[in-house]
Amino acid sequence: MQSIPSNLLVEVLLGLYLGLLTGIVPAFVAGSLGFLVRYFTGVTLPGFGVVVLALSIASVQGGLLGLVEPTIAQSPRLLIAVLVVLMLALYAHNQGDKLGAELPRRLSFTRLRQRTLSADVVELVGSVGQVSVRPTGEIRDMEGYPPLSPALRQSLKAGSWKLPADLPLSELEARIEERLRTDHDLADVDVTMDEQARATIVAAPPSGSLSRRVPAGQRAVSIATLVPTGIARGDEVTVRAGERSITGTVLSARSEIDDERAAGAALDTPLDEVATDGGEDAESAIADPKPNASAAGGPGRVTIAVARRDVKPILEVESPRLVVRSRGTSREFEALALVKREGYAIRRFTVGATGSDDEATDFDTTASTADVTILAVRRQGSETGGRRHGWVFGPGIERRLEAGDEAFVAGPDDATEAFVEAIAR
Repeated sequence: MQSIPSNLLVEVLLGLYLGLLTGIVPAFVAGSLGFLVRYFTGVTLPGFGVVVLALSIASVQGGLLGLVEPTIAQSPRLLIAVLVVLMLALYAHNQGDKLGAELPRRLSFTRLRQRTLSADVVELVGSVGQVSVRPTGEIRDMEGYPPLSPALRQSLKAGSWKLPADLPLSELEARIEERLRTDHDLADVDVTMDEQARATIVAAPPSGSLSRRVPAGQRAVSIATLVPTGIARGDEVTVRAGERSITGTVLSARSEIDDERAAGAALDTPLDEVATDGGEDAESAIADPKPNASAAGGPGRVTIAVARRDVKPILEVESPRLVVRSRGTSREFEALALVKREGYAIRRFTVGATGSDDEATDFDTTASTADVTILAVRRQGSETGGRRHGWVFGPGIERRLEAGDEAFVAGPDDATEAFVEAIAR
């Protein structure tokens, strides 16, 4: 067996060294071009073009080496270096092409900024994920507003809210703020959440809530009367004052049964568990019922907004009678009934992550798909343009549906059901 000449082994090793040294730049360029071409156009860059490009770049570097060592062109190391350069370039191109095919094409800084909940706090209810959000720490006072009362502070601290777990934290914070404003009539509130579904609440107490509900040019009048069961803020009523019938809007209602229930809740709550700041005693710190709750009915007091000229006639009557006026059928329900009567349906759903980005989760929202028209889409972040709660109504929706979007669709009943089943989570 003939041994390999030592000079040939040296030439092979030098060829590998020169190939690795020279092939770094061609491999980087080939990999970058392969990724960019596949990511933005979806087309794979031909291998022949990669070879030509790599040889062109390597020839420039090889020419510089030839100036340093003129005999390099006549040595076997040149052939080995060229082969190494081509292999590195083709490998880098293949990896860049694969990365360009697998990387999501709709990656945006807005989506990167949208933090989501940790999987540890998600509760599965059937096939839907939910999360229970609870306050953490103390309920802080908002700067520039009066401090919260101990009763309201205790009520906020004991609160708990169940929300969909597939929403980003910014949307969950907005929904909790809306609930707190509605349930407690807060002047202002700010909620900050972390990935463990712990909410930090900064709130301002109701300020002038009654005066803000009185329409301009009217006055608020409280009367002792028989309170109809279920009456609540916003109901239209008629007060029978002698021979006159005066119309008004309910601002608040409270019956004796409501007072008894509040007293029972106060007895059930130990006084030593209610913290006070010294400005009021513990008995007055027990939480009152929600300001927008309906009354239980029976003897009580009702505050209504009436015209200025009707204040005196109401106050002069000893036992005014209260009659709740009908508002008629809701126009929204009438419209839905007409839609259903014609064989159409309106559905609300959340887009799931089934299928690829170019198939099941991609639909053109500017036109109907299979006789189904998308009416509105719920968006988050800067894409909403400051719209309240992120709802964007068509026409004029230029972006396609993505996984996690909420949408309203309308169309024939069967087509709508098939459409929702295909893409809803």
